[in-house]
Amino acid sequence: MESHVQNRDVLQKSFEEMISTLPKVNFWGLPLDLYQYQGFWLTLPFLQGALSAQQQFQAKPTDIILCSSLRTGTAWLKSLTFTTITRTSYNDSTTPLLSKLSHDVVPYMEFDHVQFSTNRHLGSPLLATHLPYSFLPRSIIDSGCKLIYICRDPKDTFVSFYHFIARYSKSQNTQIIQLDEAFELFYEGVSMYGSYWDHVLGYWKASLERPDKLMFLKYEDLVEDTVLYLKKTAEFMGYPFSSEEQQEGVPENIVQMCSFENLSGLEVNKIGKHREGQGNLEVENNIFFRKGKVGDWKNYLTTEMAQRLDQRTLQKLSGSGLSL
Repeated sequence: MESHVQNRDVLQKSFEEMISTLPKVNFWGLPLDLYQYQGFWLTLPFLQGALSAQQQFQAKPTDIILCSSLRTGTAWLKSLTFTTITRTSYNDSTTPLLSKLSHDVVPYMEFDHVQFSTNRHLGSPLLATHLPYSFLPRSIIDSGCKLIYICRDPKDTFVSFYHFIARYSKSQNTQIIQLDEAFELFYEGVSMYGSYWDHVLGYWKASLERPDKLMFLKYEDLVEDTVLYLKKTAEFMGYPFSSEEQQEGVPENIVQMCSFENLSGLEVNKIGKHREGQGNLEVENNIFFRKGKVGDWKNYLTTEMAQRLDQRTLQKLSGSGLSL
């Protein structure tokens, strides 16, 4: 036990020495800093979690890891995939999603990898991460486990993220910067796990190299035909819907149960808290549910802002074969 404590202290000391050398900026007016590490910006708890996962997480070939940047449909994807995989264990009235936020049902590798073996025993191979592809622990690539990445129009991603941070700051009794200031920082890539475009491109390129191991989803496609993309996702994960299930409307039932309207209306998602008692990481569950709409950016961005983001997207994705 003593050697374990000493080892942890040594790791903590080396981490503190390392971060003292990194570029840092204030995080959008919050009482937090963003640190630039290997081309991406992260807050300290997330950076420490990333390094810890790189050193300790051991993936298994049967694991399925849901990957995303922030505010791109993560909670929805978690709900859909979890309900699909556990459909023979739970039904509409027994699913854990009735009493737990999807982020608690499908844990994050950066923070929860130590307890992930418990989830495996409970029959769920799902884990999630916001880490860029280049940050993933080596064991994920080596194990051959499957990854599903979801991205979203950068304009909607920015607006959703800004509102998420604004609501979070209000719960912390702080004030974030104005939307136009945050826009400039997002545009320059200075946001959580930013640059957003580099995050997306890392996974996009990996999906081209390993299409059997990495499924690349767009939020807008999932919104437009949720049943179709749920069936594709179930097939990719190795949990396809049988013809009987399809005739009985099982995919449609899952889509309905995991709809924004249904999930946002649940008591746990109105008054519950995520990571309660964990300091800055504690978040009210209702903050994760805003609108879930495509094109809501039109209500917040000027024409010039939208054009600039579109130009940046074209420039960043040029030659990749991807459009957002």
